[in-house]
Amino acid sequence: MTAHPLCVELFEKLSDAGSRIVFAESCTGGLVAAEMAKIAGVSEVFCGSAVTYRNDTKVRWLGVDAETIANLSAVSPPVAHQMAKGVLQQTPEADLAVAITGHLGPDAPDGLDGLVLIGLARTIKGKVVVKVTEHHLESSSRTERQLEAMLVVVQSALDVL
Repeated sequence: MTAHPLCVELFEKLSDAGSRIVFAESCTGGLVAAEMAKIAGVSEVFCGSAVTYRNDTKVRWLGVDAETIANLSAVSPPVAHQMAKGVLQQTPEADLAVAITGHLGPDAPDGLDGLVLIGLARTIKGKVVVKVTEHHLESSSRTERQLEAMLVVVQSALDVL
């Protein structure tokens, strides 16, 4: 069982940069962490992943504002922002955090089927800087979308390194 080549590339870039990463995963359900864990020696750069599938877990573990979720839903830019910032703040040894929230279907609300939001938080000169990006998945099945979403997370991390 070998890791996806993009995960190996992320491992190598993190190693070269002397950086450490942490994830906050919702719709991927820990798939990013599982894929990264296939790489021998990954613990040098991979701190872990908070799988915060349910809204209350996002609130309790990551400090996401419950009112934001109630007003905007868990699949919103402010929630992705708060997830990334929260997991980075909970993991002092990491300097990069990537969070994902989204709707993989079926039964997603109108206009949100296949939508994922990525929150990227970095510590730069002692300050946390957060960016959120939106992605529309091309796959149609839930299983394929989870894999595609995992790759979006990894590619997003590569893009900021």
